[in-house]
Amino acid sequence: MFEQIAKYRQLVTLPDGTRVLIRPLTSEDKNALVAFFGSISKEDASLMRGNIRDPQIVASWAEQVEYSKVLPMVAVLNERIIGDSTVHFRTGSERHIADVRIYLAKEFRKCGLGTSMLRTVIEVAKKVGVQQLVAKVVSNQVSTIKAFQHLGFQSQTVLQDFHIMPDGETHDVNMLILRLVQKKDEF
Repeated sequence: MFEQIAKYRQLVTLPDGTRVLIRPLTSEDKNALVAFFGSISKEDASLMRGNIRDPQIVASWAEQVEYSKVLPMVAVLNERIIGDSTVHFRTGSERHIADVRIYLAKEFRKCGLGTSMLRTVIEVAKKVGVQQLVAKVVSNQVSTIKAFQHLGFQSQTVLQDFHIMPDGETHDVNMLILRLVQKKDEF
């Protein structure tokens, strides 16, 4: 199944006519991925879970692509990465659950690209048998939370003081879940 996903391609046309390719990240994308995350504002970087400021860490994500553990999808415009979404597959008793993350370049927000990328993630997650997708969003990111809800994610809980900023300030995190398979008692 993951071999088929490696060949996945979707061309999306934005409202202004710009055509963007959504596809899985490959090792050849290393420099473009480093450039993409290297251009992130300090404010946006503080909302990330990983150290995206370290080019070696970011490069390793492209060098060590293993779709069965983390499936990274990128939005590409003229060989420039302008969006990144990842599906992090869980194991063991949580193997039916995956975590989703997304980040878009500032100039490509609020134009439908994020929605297209999330729809792609949902489609691919269904194909590999994921039953639930989980998104954790810092609670003050209201437009991001609304974007997930627009696609059917439901807020399950607010985790108090769950995200800590570089200056030590903590923020609540909204946990949203999208059920891709109905529970047996919901038929």
